[in-house]
Amino acid sequence: MSEHLPAALIKMVRRRAGQVCEYCLLPQRSQEAAFHVDHIQPRAAQGPTRAENLALACVTCSLKKAARTHGRDPDSKELVPLYHPRQDRWSNHFRWTRGCRLIGRTPTGRATILALGMNRPAVIAIRKALVKLGWLSLEAR
Repeated sequence: MSEHLPAALIKMVRRRAGQVCEYCLLPQRSQEAAFHVDHIQPRAAQGPTRAENLALACVTCSLKKAARTHGRDPDSKELVPLYHPRQDRWSNHFRWTRGCRLIGRTPTGRATILALGMNRPAVIAIRKALVKLGWLSLEAR
């Protein structure tokens, strides 16, 4: 069952995120589909609908994350927590390559990249175009 989010809460989440996916940093203005306000700790796991448990996510990151909170680190094969936009610093877990790929700096970063499909060829092509347009910066966040 879908839960209605108050308009003021949605607006606050979007403003706090700067209209950018808090997982892959894709800007909303580059996408036609409206980004989702995502429960970081899923409602299915009793995650509350409060600002500190909500993140702005592009459609792909939101749908691929779904109700997951953990993923498998491709290096160690261990189950680790996925990146948490309210508790983790993005640049501690991820870095960009010149080719617009994301590299995981930590088990959490690697597991999140894999779980959310953050380096799919189409996404890399979009990032390259956005960098050329000046809409995406590869500087640490």
